[in-house]
Amino acid sequence: MKKAILVINLGTPDAPSPSKVRRYLREFLSDPRVIDIPALGRWLLLNLIILPFRPRKSAEAYEKIWTSSGSPLLEHTRAFTEKLRAAMPEGHDVEFAMRYGNPSIESRLETLLARSPAELVILPMYPQYSSASTGSTLEKVFSILKGKWNVPAVRVIGPFHGDPGFLDACASIGKPYMESLEPDHVLFSYHGLPERQIRRGESLEGNCLKADDSCCASLSWKNNFCYRAQCFETTRQLARRLGLEPSRYSIGFQSRLGRTPWIKPYTDLLLTELGRQGKKKLLVFEPSFTADCLETLEEISIRGQATFLEAGGEKLVLVPSLNSSEAWIKAAREIILKL
Repeated sequence: MKKAILVINLGTPDAPSPSKVRRYLREFLSDPRVIDIPALGRWLLLNLIILPFRPRKSAEAYEKIWTSSGSPLLEHTRAFTEKLRAAMPEGHDVEFAMRYGNPSIESRLETLLARSPAELVILPMYPQYSSASTGSTLEKVFSILKGKWNVPAVRVIGPFHGDPGFLDACASIGKPYMESLEPDHVLFSYHGLPERQIRRGESLEGNCLKADDSCCASLSWKNNFCYRAQCFETTRQLARRLGLEPSRYSIGFQSRLGRTPWIKPYTDLLLTELGRQGKKKLLVFEPSFTADCLETLEEISIRGQATFLEAGGEKLVLVPSLNSSEAWIKAAREIILKL
């Protein structure tokens, strides 16, 4: 039986220029799952506040990480797809797409469906679930499929934040950096979300975002869709694999935008706090990103490092994302085949 696998990552501009970044941000931030406020408010925020000013600043940030091959996220996702295609058993067809930008989900679905697969497997490249990433990606896929006359059986790879293969791959990449740096402290930094988005997804009203973090201390039916709780679970599992006691690591959330409260602790504030506490060598893992991108390479490795050094730290080292590492290819293959 022929199976088609569509790997989907979040997206990237086509070039590090204000015009290309503006086009990308318009598509990205127009998504009501990303900016989840009423349509009029979202339009005003996007067109009067964000798009007139942010594209130039973001383009400058993209320029710092752009390579001769183009966008790091695009290149890593392409390399991952090519290696996964080679690793899959005969009869598995693998392509990749971006939720925003190019190559589009629609174009790659057209390519795969033209080959008449008996089954379509969707692999969103987000370890932890959020409506703004996994939810939006699946909504887009199914909105396209509903217009097709012939629709194969569809299977979705869900969040893999606790998958042993995924966790082992993250740990295997990080261990050499642990050994060479011998860090004073380890920071697990995840992409942030507005608190309101976390509360919208809670299963038990009033149990979410407690100040003592007890709501994220374990996963159950009460919080099985909670992005923050899944991040905490990933961290616990990675810390165990790395032999880290709770006092030796912290969890932070980055990339917050605007004045609305985002999930805490904030990574940028933690970097300052850790430096002032006398931590000199800091190792940073980014377990919500399967491929290096603007948020890892510029926000943490460049700006985050500067913040840590200014606060008294001496060295910040970023552990590379899974990218197209052999350990991640093996883990992804097993995740797909055991579906």
